Amino acid sequence: MSLPHDMDVVAIAQPGGPGVLDLRRRPVPSPGHGQILIRVAYTGVNRPDVLQRQGAYAPPPGASDLPGLECAGHVAAVGPGVSEWEVGDAVCALLPGGGYAEYVVTPAAHALPVPDGLSLAEAACLPETCFTVWSNVVMRGGLTAGERFLVHGGSSGIGTTAIQIATALGARVWATAGTDEKCAACERLGATAINYRTADFVKILQAEGGADLILDMVGGDYIARDLKALADDGRLVFIAFLGGPKAQINFAPLMTRRLTITGSTLRPQSDLAKARIAAELRAHVWPMIAAGRLRPVMDREFPLAEADEAHKRMEGGEHIGKIVLRVGGDERA
Repeated sequence: MSLPHDMDVVAIAQPGGPGVLDLRRRPVPSPGHGQILIRVAYTGVNRPDVLQRQGAYAPPPGASDLPGLECAGHVAAVGPGVSEWEVGDAVCALLPGGGYAEYVVTPAAHALPVPDGLSLAEAACLPETCFTVWSNVVMRGGLTAGERFLVHGGSSGIGTTAIQIATALGARVWATAGTDEKCAACERLGATAINYRTADFVKILQAEGGADLILDMVGGDYIARDLKALADDGRLVFIAFLGGPKAQINFAPLMTRRLTITGSTLRPQSDLAKARIAAELRAHVWPMIAAGRLRPVMDREFPLAEADEAHKRMEGGEHIGKIVLRVGGDERA
């Protein structure tokens, strides 16, 4: 495959609002050992992209300074030591950064085949959310069939994915959301929705015996309420703190009720850790997709040049599911 020398990218001119996202030209990167170069068709827009644009989430050492943590497209080149992918393969992949571009490099072990029946736009919605949900809900949180699971932000990309995976695993699922429309979206995916503006998730879960596992991206004053909503031996997993990382809580119930508090962020983890998650996804989540039990919920698509509008929509909080940027525009896998 003949590769161009330059490509379109969206860079962060300086920390600030959506207007600092700037369409530029940069050289096409080359894959190193164990890496692949992907010709990007679509890239997902995620909350960490917004934080990076604001100057609150620096890329890890060695990663691209461009935003974009997931994509779908076709392998354009393979680096030394790569045998599992060939040029032309349709893939979706977790990225260390750089997804807001026509070409991006990533470790070959962080890529997965585009599932049959999904468009490239849909496939671009999978990596960041599936890596995050599976590693925190199952690998870290230990969710099993029959357990009671509560996810906050149920209509978000993470939330819609968590509802479907937990349901496929046989858990009973509750999800919080802030509007009737968002609650209806959660219900369609199999959750019992709780409008947090009109109902108290603590009382609802306590009446059911408490949640065995809670996935929280809110933090703040939800932290103490989460602990009250847990069942004995329950687990609380944090993946973000949109409401703030601090809270005043009584730690005595952690001992008397044997509660567990944990959490993680995905981007700083090692390449090996991410490769292990990818292997788990291929073994357990990709069959869910093949069986029709999991499908990405897409909100809206924007062209790469309108990345600022995509960020405005995410920050406005009206979206349901994933927002994607159309880069190469090739819909077919």
